[in-house]
Amino acid sequence: MVENDALHATRDAYDAVAPVYAQMFHDTLRDSHLDRAMLSAFADVVRASGNGQVADLGCGPGHITAHLDGLGLTAFGVDASPAMISLARQAHPDLRFDVGSMAALNIADGMLGGVLSRWSVIHTPPRELPAILAEFERVLAPGGHLLIGFSASDGPSHPTQVFDHTVAPAYRWAPDHLAAMLREYGLAEVARMVREPQPTDRRQFQEVHLLARKA
Repeated sequence: MVENDALHATRDAYDAVAPVYAQMFHDTLRDSHLDRAMLSAFADVVRASGNGQVADLGCGPGHITAHLDGLGLTAFGVDASPAMISLARQAHPDLRFDVGSMAALNIADGMLGGVLSRWSVIHTPPRELPAILAEFERVLAPGGHLLIGFSASDGPSHPTQVFDHTVAPAYRWAPDHLAAMLREYGLAEVARMVREPQPTDRRQFQEVHLLARKA
């Protein structure tokens, strides 16, 4: 019940701010050279696997899904917020967007060459994260790749930390801790990018991308 309440609260919070959020972040990649590079590397390894179908989980208004499509992947988006999905469909009518939960994906086993989870697990209570990681592993084909982005906690003595997110309660994760969790679900880390906070950043947290491969 607690986890369901958290999901519903997060969904409702993003529904309430969807138009403002979409306006703020529609061109977020323009000046994010490192993020673009990591997404490009992700696209390369997914294409090399021979299965270019990718789910952008927690896709929001769809701008990253569209970017993946532009990189030559067959990308579709999933988000818990109906308002976000409505905006994504309006902005990118040629792409597929579905309302759904990362903990119970309406995707067949082993269907995908890639899963992108870009800051979409940060609102997940820690006790609920294993179920989501299990879903990531389930929907990936053997040799498929996961790219997961999140904010880092303050060192290994803090596996998770709550932080004051603008929209909904959120969590930071120790990168080594999350990488170990991924290994428990058959997802082996193959690369990691850590972006140090910049002086102009509102939150002085490291931003992390982990790239993992299903055996």
